[in-house]
Amino acid sequence: MSVRAGAEPFSAEGGPVGVLLCHGFTGSPASMRPWAKALAAAGHRVELPLLPGHGTRWQDMQVTRWTDWYAAVERDLLSLQKRCDHVFVMGLSMGGTLALRLAEEHGSTVSGVVVVNPSIHSHNRMLHLLPAMRHVVASFPGVCNDINRSGEDELAYDRVPLQALHSLTALWRVVTTDLPRITQPLVVYGSAVDHIVEPSNGRAVIDGVSSEDLLYVQLPNSFHVATLDNDAAAIIEGSRDFIRRVTDKASITPAPTTSGTS
Repeated sequence: MSVRAGAEPFSAEGGPVGVLLCHGFTGSPASMRPWAKALAAAGHRVELPLLPGHGTRWQDMQVTRWTDWYAAVERDLLSLQKRCDHVFVMGLSMGGTLALRLAEEHGSTVSGVVVVNPSIHSHNRMLHLLPAMRHVVASFPGVCNDINRSGEDELAYDRVPLQALHSLTALWRVVTTDLPRITQPLVVYGSAVDHIVEPSNGRAVIDGVSSEDLLYVQLPNSFHVATLDNDAAAIIEGSRDFIRRVTDKASITPAPTTSGTS
């Protein structure tokens, strides 16, 4: 099955700073492309992969699991680490969940993390039926293009494959358990109104990590896909400033100390 036009992965050569961007569940790189291009224009090396099972038809996603999506982003992370002095991971929704997992697993080799409306739990009672329902029902109607600004399209599926959704809940548990392992500088962007991921997710991330350099930024004029919404420029500018600040701080070495008697 061919990839839908506009859902292709994005890659750009650049300087010593690498950025890995991760799109969301049932979504595609279309939701992240303006962000990726802006970071590339700033001189950074950028990778925005198309996750397995995405960007074609929802049936292709039905046979994938969170370990497949994670393997794809981890592969690009390892590639960036070989070519860059600093590597940042960033993501939207489930892409934010994957970015958090990369930070948990790869420690200080990840220089910093930026997530937008990350998902690590849901209060939807229907999810309690998933373990049984996924064996008898293939998919549910999806909710895509939760965007306040008109004229945008994230190129997401209009169906949610239940086997894949069940696997996503397993990823939530793994990431939530290991949140204290995250010590890297972290920025969490959360939309004031989100019809897909409850705002409590972003706060749970903030409360669960061990990072000392930590910032929560509310996006007042955007819905879930904030990377294509009215606050997209703030996310782009904020992430560029974040990269600059973290790398500048890393380049400062303490002055040597001397000892002796006068």
